[in-house]
Amino acid sequence: MKFRCRWWQWFVILTAASSSLMVFAQARPFPGPDVQQIYQRLLPQVEKIPIFDHHAHPGFPDDPDVDAMAAPPGSAALRERDSNLELVAAAKALFGYPYNDFSPEHAKWLVQKKAELKKSQGNAYFSNILDKLNIERSVANRAMMAGYLDPKRFPWVFFADAFMWPFDNQQQRSRNPDEQVYIPLQEKMLHRWMQQAQLNRPPADFAGYLSFISSTLEENQRRGGIAMKFEVAYFRSTKFSNPPRQQAEQIYQHYVNGGVPAADDYRIFQDYIFRYLISEGGRLHLPVHIHSAVGIGDYFNISEANIMNLENILRDPRYSAVTFVMIHGGYPLEREAIWLAAVKNVYMDSSLMEIAMYPSEFKNSLKQWLETFPDKITFGTDAFPYNDVLGAEESYWLGVQSARQGLAAALAEMVSMGEVSESKALEMAHGYLHDNAIRIYEGKVQ
Repeated sequence: MKFRCRWWQWFVILTAASSSLMVFAQARPFPGPDVQQIYQRLLPQVEKIPIFDHHAHPGFPDDPDVDAMAAPPGSAALRERDSNLELVAAAKALFGYPYNDFSPEHAKWLVQKKAELKKSQGNAYFSNILDKLNIERSVANRAMMAGYLDPKRFPWVFFADAFMWPFDNQQQRSRNPDEQVYIPLQEKMLHRWMQQAQLNRPPADFAGYLSFISSTLEENQRRGGIAMKFEVAYFRSTKFSNPPRQQAEQIYQHYVNGGVPAADDYRIFQDYIFRYLISEGGRLHLPVHIHSAVGIGDYFNISEANIMNLENILRDPRYSAVTFVMIHGGYPLEREAIWLAAVKNVYMDSSLMEIAMYPSEFKNSLKQWLETFPDKITFGTDAFPYNDVLGAEESYWLGVQSARQGLAAALAEMVSMGEVSESKALEMAHGYLHDNAIRIYEGKVQ
């Protein structure tokens, strides 16, 4: 006897099958009991992925060129303090540190050990640190490159803020103690760019000044620079107007030979120069990195530095050929900031976040990024030589360990909740730790 179904019986069968598929495909709101097992499977594979560190300040504590600024006294988050015992774990992993604290008598051992390794390893010292942490390359965000850093392992990103400060800056320096540290360093940086261009002073006319800016960018690119970096949030609001060239030119001609600019005049001039630098980034295919998070010091203005202030820049069609990297991902506004990555030429970098936050909390921020624009996020350590004991080496370790653990935990939850498969999770891991950034610099790094 042949099996036959009436039309309504087929409807019931197909509806049941459809419902079953929908249940299977629907992501769940909570991870299941398998999340720990998934994490344990993912973590070893995540640890094998070579890293492209998108933002760091490699160097020794006595090297003034590790940044274009210096760190004034200020409050540090709990995890960034010297008392963080995770840094002891870093010293043990990297140098075989035999103690469980950084008491002065014990810290001497670490200082001496580093000195011995620097002497014996020479210019390979920092490359060996990368090897221990499975870092393929680490972008060196530095005022100038150092001879002890291998340019093949440490691509250079140079600072561009100084071009916005060519006049008498006494009014800016008097704002607060932080600016008394920052502004002289910007003046020093501008002087170095002028020396590089064989200038004793800023050009007499505005056209000459713009030409000086362009030629400096071109020369820095020729010297190996793969991007330019702004720390403008430390000096002024990140809200930029759109003044005409004629207005900026009038201000330049008025103050280039002396006089203290009125605050409004200086702001208008800087607004124009900032936009000019970005336009030149597009012309030269030179990505633009922008500090977009909370900053150091006691006078950093978080509301004026809000990453969303930059939306009119990032969404300006005139800069559609410019690749923007939002350094530090707008932290602590990273949840809002990720939506800026909807713009085709905007990327988010997580440096600082995985050092300031413990893995348990970093996991949550990274998970939201992975669930939104996983192809537009990149990893960075923000490694920095804080002092003789706690150097860039330890902060490299902390950033890498936190990121790998937080990444594996975030992906494990996504797999457990039915958001992605394990194979897709590992594809995302490769993107975040390495591939997404490599695509930005295709042809610039090997």
